[in-house]
Amino acid sequence: MTAPRVSYAHLLVQPNPRHVRSLVRFFEEGCSAPGTGGFGVEIEHLPVHNSDDTAVTYGEPNGVEELLRRLRPYYDSAQEYWQDDHLVGLAREGIAISLEPGGQIETSIGILRKPEDLLELHGQFMREATPILDELDFRLVNYGYQPKSSYADIPLNPKLRYAAMNEYLGRIGQFGPCMMRASASTQVSIDYTSERDAIDKMRLGTAIGPILAWFFRNTPYFEGAPNPWPLCRQRMWDYLDVQRTNVTPGLYDERFSWEDYAADVLSTPLMFADLTHTPEAEGASVHGTEFTAFYTTAADLYPDRELNAYEINHVLSTHFNDVRLKNFIEMRHWDSLPIERAELLTQIVSNLFYDVERRTSLESYFSGLTGEDVHAAKAVLQARGGDAKPYDQPMDYWAEVLGVGDALADVPGDAKWPEVRQG
Repeated sequence: MTAPRVSYAHLLVQPNPRHVRSLVRFFEEGCSAPGTGGFGVEIEHLPVHNSDDTAVTYGEPNGVEELLRRLRPYYDSAQEYWQDDHLVGLAREGIAISLEPGGQIETSIGILRKPEDLLELHGQFMREATPILDELDFRLVNYGYQPKSSYADIPLNPKLRYAAMNEYLGRIGQFGPCMMRASASTQVSIDYTSERDAIDKMRLGTAIGPILAWFFRNTPYFEGAPNPWPLCRQRMWDYLDVQRTNVTPGLYDERFSWEDYAADVLSTPLMFADLTHTPEAEGASVHGTEFTAFYTTAADLYPDRELNAYEINHVLSTHFNDVRLKNFIEMRHWDSLPIERAELLTQIVSNLFYDVERRTSLESYFSGLTGEDVHAAKAVLQARGGDAKPYDQPMDYWAEVLGVGDALADVPGDAKWPEVRQG
């Protein structure tokens, strides 16, 4: 018996067909020529005081905002981002600096043509930032979660979007405020050449993501105590909001298409409404263009027309699936990593997705996979860690297949995390 074709989620919501077409066209325009194969890498850094390893906040004296202000001369003045007279972002060719809700500093680097280029671009950022950080008496560490501070001790940085997300995510799921204020990630983005190529890469990335998360785990602490979960950040995201996280609904159905992805995104409450680039809202007050949207979908908010690029990017940014589709493919939920390990992760992603033979072999292995299989793989990793057999294979098998090799030797033991003092 064949299941009826549905949008896989939000069954009583009807997205605007013009909005669906605008997202599908956006995906089509994102197709790259075969063989171009670029990367984008995002690394979030946790700011901590040198004195006691507690979190540095955005607005405190000599805090995160002051770091951004002193970095301004190194960046393009035309690409500064402000919110109510507060500096919240910088950019120049090759790198953008932005803030996560709890003042985590994100470096978005790319487009890279080879993984090793990451070291140079990130190294330049650190060479510029380190003397300033020394003067301000704090540093940037790469963990999946703040080592000493609780989420409750970290105020939000001044973006209306984050205030709305905090209000929304703090009332559902388990870990919204923890994720927003105290976690940090490494994300790797790749390109695609067609709808079929994009969906195949999303499926492979979703399946293999939890296994790579195990090999590159980097979260020794959670809420000031030893971290109890092998995949801490994965657990936070999986339990955050069933409407917009975890495995994309219907992804492993053979009929899944860009239209289905668009319908799912457009049918999800926006969480935060942004009409700042909607011409029909011109002249409205700030609170009339940016506000919390607990139940409002794109069809409720935007006019009956095709969406513009800003509106499309906003709608897509309100979804946080393990692998996210924009005009590129973004693999999202790995822990923040030191730059050398981030480079290794990027190299492995390159091998998996741009090496035709290796990719074909993996896709063949995962033929017939279901979303339930991915959920089961996550569960067994959380329950058994290195003794797990995700997708019926032990971890040493996956180490060989993925080519992590000596990376296993670089994973710190439970008592060997080097960046903060214990006790």
